[in-house]
Amino acid sequence: MKFILEVDMSEGVVGEDAARELGRILRYWGGNLHHYALQPGDGSAIYDSGYSDVGQWRIEEPTGA
Repeated sequence: MKFILEVDMSEGVVGEDAARELGRILRYWGGNLHHYALQPGDGSAIYDSGYSDVGQWRIEEPTGA
């Protein structure tokens, strides 16, 4: 399986202070992953501290599997 995290760094608060916001996003989602089965198809939208949708994370089967 693959864990994929995509964050648009040109939008919202992430565009203003990428290092701080990416750190916050990683801490927040890292701490909440235990709420998911982490099976293919699992995922969620990613929001910055200004509550703007800036990306997503998802679990996928690897290509060619």
